[in-house]
Amino acid sequence: MAVLNKIRQRSVVLIVVIALALFSFVLADVIRNGGMVSQKSQNVIAVINGEEIEREQFARQVESYQRNLGPNASTAQAVSMVWDMNVRQALLEEQFEELGIRVEEAQVREMMRREMGQNPNFTNEAGVFDENKLREYVATIQSTSPQAYQQWLDFETSIAKAAREQIYFNMVRAGVGATLLEGEQAYRFASDNVDLEFVNIPFTSIPDSEVEVTKAEIRKYMKAHPERFRTEASRNIQYVQYTETASVEDEAEVEAEIEALLDNKVEYNPVTQKNDTLPGFSETGDWETFVNENSDIRYSDRFLFRNNLPAAYAEELFNLNEGETYGPYKENNSWKISRVVDVEQIPDSAQARHILVAYQGSPVGAETTRSKAQAEELADSIANVVRRNNDKFAELALEFSADASNREEAGELGWFGPGTMVPAFNDFVFTNNAGTVGVVETEFGYHVIDIQEQTEEEKAIKLATVTREVLPSEKSLNDLFTEVTRFELAARDGDFVTLAGENNKEVRPVRQIQELEESIPGIGAQRQIVQWAFEDDVEVGQIKRFDVASGYVVAQVTAVNKEGLQSVEAASSVVIPILQKEKKAEIIKQRINSNSLQEIAQNQGVEVQTASSLSRSSPTLPGVGSEPMVVGTAFALEEGAISQPVAGQKGVFVIEVLQKTNAPSMDSYSSYASRETAAKRASVNTEVFEALKESAEIEDNRARFY
Repeated sequence: MAVLNKIRQRSVVLIVVIALALFSFVLADVIRNGGMVSQKSQNVIAVINGEEIEREQFARQVESYQRNLGPNASTAQAVSMVWDMNVRQALLEEQFEELGIRVEEAQVREMMRREMGQNPNFTNEAGVFDENKLREYVATIQSTSPQAYQQWLDFETSIAKAAREQIYFNMVRAGVGATLLEGEQAYRFASDNVDLEFVNIPFTSIPDSEVEVTKAEIRKYMKAHPERFRTEASRNIQYVQYTETASVEDEAEVEAEIEALLDNKVEYNPVTQKNDTLPGFSETGDWETFVNENSDIRYSDRFLFRNNLPAAYAEELFNLNEGETYGPYKENNSWKISRVVDVEQIPDSAQARHILVAYQGSPVGAETTRSKAQAEELADSIANVVRRNNDKFAELALEFSADASNREEAGELGWFGPGTMVPAFNDFVFTNNAGTVGVVETEFGYHVIDIQEQTEEEKAIKLATVTREVLPSEKSLNDLFTEVTRFELAARDGDFVTLAGENNKEVRPVRQIQELEESIPGIGAQRQIVQWAFEDDVEVGQIKRFDVASGYVVAQVTAVNKEGLQSVEAASSVVIPILQKEKKAEIIKQRINSNSLQEIAQNQGVEVQTASSLSRSSPTLPGVGSEPMVVGTAFALEEGAISQPVAGQKGVFVIEVLQKTNAPSMDSYSSYASRETAAKRASVNTEVFEALKESAEIEDNRARFY
């Protein structure tokens, strides 16, 4: 009881202690997970004008896009496409809601009618879209294929979205146009013209060494044009690459292994408890099995002519007799041994046509109900008809052939060489004479083949070849790993470039890598390197080794560029030429001290040139190029007037207006106004979306997850 009384007396203190303990526990968890919103932010890949896009939803879309794009598409490509789709959808949905844009069922049906109107599955006998057929199709897939039905619902949703987009952009487009005054201006810009004489003192007449551009001047120019030099966060890196390659010892070992295959081999047989002699490549009677069991490349049962053989060994291989072997010999990065297993005189090409009779279960037999036996019987029957009357072939091909690629061309396959077709088809064409008609079975069905023409017969050989690629051994791989690790550790304490030179490695610099990029010049898609370079705690000088497909890359971060204005060094390649032009223009202007074009030309070592019929819409000076400032100045002068020096694109110009010709006035400029309106409206979709994106608040978290 005494203990309980003490607890009661101190109850307030205990409550405070327990509360503090709970608070510290929660606080520690918050700190450990990066803040109060950490858990939420871990599941949000983007926030667009306050609208969140969940990571799981985005990931499902990326997976779907990757499947549709095929195996050659990278994750980064799919992510970029899904991102653009989501940003567009979010920004436009916001506009639809604000403006109250809705689509009625009738509008969706009308768009559906236009979309599906040419599909023969949904048209009647007159070729007109039949809505009842569409309803029947939807009802069928709803009851038989949930996946297909879901795809249909997605299609309907996309149609509705497209309808709303169309309404929205049509509304914007209706407010875009050109006035008659703008039409007149377009007419004047295209039709008024001016003739002039000019002198051009090119900027190249002054060496770059005479005009110095300082960092302060570059910085001043950048501050005056901040939007031009605004940049996203980026990283500069440099790297060396170590490639897994086979050593001389590895190559010698593969050569010895493949050479040993030529001879018979004695092996102990635990079943018979005796030694068995296994025939080598030179003596085996089952060369196909031998090749398939011992080679990196399976046996190819095809005849080869001299020009089909590797150029370096064609003579030796082609002159072998049947049963003779050649090798080992090295081709590309593989050691090989070859044996001639057949020699024939065959045409090097043939022309044929065929009728493919498919059956249910064959690759092209989805729409047929005939059995395999029925297909064979039909093929034999067709062949008999063709043998009696060859002219019937085209008609029969059109009626019976399952090869849609050529049945309307009488089954014509054109000219082809040995090994082009599947083996059974190939053997029939090249082992029979022209004019032969026969039936051949392949995996696709039964082919009725008519051999039309063949070239003169030539010698051809059939080769069995055992191929072994030379790959780096485990020892070579271990030695490379040791070498890479040694360089990585040394580079952390020493100079990266110096150490690379000592190790005969080329240093590859890469500048201005963006956070969402995946490709590194020289080594391709390496998203892991980009992600590492953008980690929060990465500093300039840090080094890391990466496993890549061909071996290893050791990379070093050389610059961490923050978001904002570019550095003076990064912008100098753009700004220096601009400021050099400005300074050269001032120098040239100071050297011009006459109003006579002839005197200026003589003093500056240039010629007076003439330009005729120049317009503001096409301000091109002959021999110089586009000079809108110069031509615009000419239109501002009176006839006979000489301009002050004008800084153009290629140099400093002084012009004299010879004649100005104003196009005759028109009663109405509506045609030009209509043309300007059409030009403006053509870019509405792109420009409106870009404007929405520019004004939106977009939080992009893709780099955290991809």
